[in-house]
Amino acid sequence: MFKKILIANRGEIACRVIKTARKMGIKTVAVYSDADKDALHVQMADEAVHIGEAPTAKSYLQIDRIVKACKQTKAEAVHPGYGFLSENKAFQEALAKNKIVFIGPDSRAIEAMGDKIASKKLAVKAGVNVVPGFNGVIRDEAHAVQIAKDVGFPVMIKASAGGGGKGMRIARTEAEVKEGFARASSEAKSSFGDDRVFIERYIEQPRHIEIQVLADRKGNTLYLGERECSIQRRHQKVIEEAPSPFLDAKTRKAMGEQAVALAKAVKYVSAGTVEFIVDQKRNFYFLEMNTRLQVEHPVTEMVTGLDLVELMIRIAVGEAIPFKQKDVQLNGWAMEARVYAEDPYRNFLPSTGRLIRYIPPLEGKHVRVDTGVYEGGEISVYYDPMIAKLITYGKTRGQAIAHMREALDAYYIRGVSHNIPFLASLMGKKKFVDGKLSTNFIAEEYPEGFSAKDLPAEDPTLLVGIAALVHHANQERAAAVSGQVAGHSRELPDTWMVVSGEGKAQTAHQVWVSPHPQRGTDPNLGPASGVAKIGERTITVASAWTYGHPLLTAEVRIDKGETREVTVQIDPRGIGYRLFHAGAQIDVKVLTLREAELNRLMPFKPPPDMSKFLLSPMPGLLVSLAVKEGQEVKAGETLAIVEAMKMENVLKAERDVTVKKIHQAPGSSLAVDQVIMEFG
Repeated sequence: MFKKILIANRGEIACRVIKTARKMGIKTVAVYSDADKDALHVQMADEAVHIGEAPTAKSYLQIDRIVKACKQTKAEAVHPGYGFLSENKAFQEALAKNKIVFIGPDSRAIEAMGDKIASKKLAVKAGVNVVPGFNGVIRDEAHAVQIAKDVGFPVMIKASAGGGGKGMRIARTEAEVKEGFARASSEAKSSFGDDRVFIERYIEQPRHIEIQVLADRKGNTLYLGERECSIQRRHQKVIEEAPSPFLDAKTRKAMGEQAVALAKAVKYVSAGTVEFIVDQKRNFYFLEMNTRLQVEHPVTEMVTGLDLVELMIRIAVGEAIPFKQKDVQLNGWAMEARVYAEDPYRNFLPSTGRLIRYIPPLEGKHVRVDTGVYEGGEISVYYDPMIAKLITYGKTRGQAIAHMREALDAYYIRGVSHNIPFLASLMGKKKFVDGKLSTNFIAEEYPEGFSAKDLPAEDPTLLVGIAALVHHANQERAAAVSGQVAGHSRELPDTWMVVSGEGKAQTAHQVWVSPHPQRGTDPNLGPASGVAKIGERTITVASAWTYGHPLLTAEVRIDKGETREVTVQIDPRGIGYRLFHAGAQIDVKVLTLREAELNRLMPFKPPPDMSKFLLSPMPGLLVSLAVKEGQEVKAGETLAIVEAMKMENVLKAERDVTVKKIHQAPGSSLAVDQVIMEFG
């Protein structure tokens, strides 16, 4: 067994590998850039080596520096994680040349499967089903249009060296082929240094289902079941689960055997994933093979009981897989949600900054959190904005979903925007709960993008009652301050008005509060425990919550219904509170009856009209401007292109406008909401 390994990666996957290495008694070496000197993976590793500046091209993609770090620390092997150099043939060869073991396949398999055009040809030879398409080199836009006509619309334009949704476009018309070819080629060159793209038929209403394979140097190749990865946004996976709610045993076996056939055809060694597109009749077609560990590997680990990182390390040493295909059993159901620093209410734009507060849900039998961040750490503009992978487990799919909802409620993140409201909304969609999935799911369920109206309808009794009980507890504490003049102590009312909204849109609920008589004597009954009556409704709350804590977990009963466990996030906000539950957010003021009367008379100042400006929707680089001052622009025409997180974002006119003034020049670094241009 290795004594020391280096992890050529960062973030949550570096931390994940370190945990298994530590369990196996293997020392670990982290590498880091200027931006990551205080990162969690650096803190967790036994040693850490600085490898360059913040941009990936000057640090995590520097093969020579990583090889040098191995020599410097006497690391015998390298685990590449995913992304960066994990599927780079030259990296594997450089390590082999220096007698350092690459924990993964050899360069031949990486090369064969890393090129999507070559891999498709190999799949055909191995007897694997493939999607109709054109695998040759596409010369230009006109050639791309002709190919699309021959293959048949709609088509998918994809970067040959791509991954992670970059360099990928769907085209349904000739015009979309031209624009998609240009954008996909540009993104492919920017992200992978290779502008080649290929075109294939786009399968309508497809599912994205992948097979986990495992192969050793002794000739054993197995499949470890499938993962359903159909819930995607912009071709990036959002929710993954194992097993798939769609596959039957016959299809699972057929897909697994084809995946194994492909792995054997390239003499594959280590953990790898064969991805398929599956249509509504369970016909499946080879998509690509990822010659590395997948982001979503934890769901396979949860249902098989295997540690894929440990198996990769053992295979790299030369050990045989310690079980046979017949021994692989899928038990229960696992689900993974990717928690990102992005704003779902602003078209999922990346959010960077410091994690002012960070409290992940408690891990246990049903919950696992794979993360690379910590409270006080920073989400950098240079890297993928993933905060964590939240994984839940249940005996059934329904239980896994229920545990995911609970865990999302308990995930407390402040300082950056995050996508938890969107994830909570997804978990509440009937089609999702019923397992009726496709890669078009998000586009169909959120045709106008995500907004507050997409959140599950919530009975206001819960949040209104909890707000009143928390406020009463806080005021009770304030009223007990020492040093009061005798006979002038503060008398607390038992009735409050919980007010939400502003101006004419205000909603007010009168709430009568009765604190629990055993508060303070029973450790399970904190100061917010008690009964709240809202009109004809009654909510009973038993919680160990104490003053100032941002999470209130309680046993709650509404009216005469069943008691259930609920977690609500509570932030003091001026003279009121902001509460979060099930993805929904509500701002309230809790007032006395007299204060509520006066509050109704307060003037309301509406926010300024910014419709005459084009604002940068994210921090990023202004790549280009498509218009000039004085130009008339029609709705739908391109105004500018902003690059952020290696993705090009095309900003288009929402209506017919005339450009009055341009405030920023191409090459400018933009802050979120910075004015790019003004319309007349």
